[in-house]
Amino acid sequence: MFKYIIRRLLQFIPLVLIVTMIVFLFAYLAPGDALSGEMLDPNIDPEVYEEQRAALGLNDPVYVQYWNWLKRAAVGDFGMSLNFKGRSVSDLIMQRFDNTLYLAMFSLVVTLVVSIPIGMYSARHKNSLLDYSGTTFAFLGLATPNFFAALLGIYVFSFGLGWLPTQGSVSSTGLSGLDEFLSRIHHLVLPGITLGLAGTASYMRYMRSEMLDVLGSDYIRTARAKGLGEKTVLYKHTLRNAIIPIVTLLGIEFGTLLGGAVITEAVFNYPGLGTLFLSSVQNRDYPVLMAINLIAAVSILIGNLLADISYAAIDPRIRLN
Repeated sequence: MFKYIIRRLLQFIPLVLIVTMIVFLFAYLAPGDALSGEMLDPNIDPEVYEEQRAALGLNDPVYVQYWNWLKRAAVGDFGMSLNFKGRSVSDLIMQRFDNTLYLAMFSLVVTLVVSIPIGMYSARHKNSLLDYSGTTFAFLGLATPNFFAALLGIYVFSFGLGWLPTQGSVSSTGLSGLDEFLSRIHHLVLPGITLGLAGTASYMRYMRSEMLDVLGSDYIRTARAKGLGEKTVLYKHTLRNAIIPIVTLLGIEFGTLLGGAVITEAVFNYPGLGTLFLSSVQNRDYPVLMAINLIAAVSILIGNLLADISYAAIDPRIRLN
């Protein structure tokens, strides 16, 4: 097990370096920068902008810019924001990272709590009423755009019933302790369920398909022939093998959510990395964009790494491969 983890970690390091190169090149090749464009003051001498551009190192060769950025990023220094004057990129991200983390965890809990039990039941009771209902719900979920589901949730539960808030992460800034926790949960319900249900449809279909494949396996028939109880066959043998593809999806999904659920956060005006990403795109704040893209990419790699390690715990045969 330990050798397996070390081997996966050694594969992880060069992937991170490749990701940093891709993130930097995308930002470097993008047209313009924060010191060019229509939003700049036309009354200011262009030489002033050139001096600022030189001071920021924007005129250096690409390899020099990449190396300087990589050295700073390795210690968590992503430079200063070009849009939020006097604010470091790290401070901006840390200010919003916890909100995105809470939203990601809440939405994943919603996805797992809903999709896995329904997927298991649909596989065990194939062609039943609930199976058809779950299939219909899955297709509707896959066909419904995330922003439409968010707007519909706001219209029904916020404007119509008045149960849930429409924006923000807490009701006021002066809360602390239990009051702050309850306020965060209250503000997480609507965006978390909207984001979680977006993945529930696909997870449900994956779970149903994998359960059907495993239930038809020879070793499941052998386990039943040996007289094992249905619960033992279902949870110890069937679920343990059927859950492996779900672990793969979770690794990618969690990394993607940590990068910021852009659409959901924008609709609910939720102060996370997604809304910060949108404002940085509009203002060409490339240091912030590069940092968020790097966090998203590294989070996906870490999620896949954790998924691979989980494989070894779920299926001991993987440790020998």
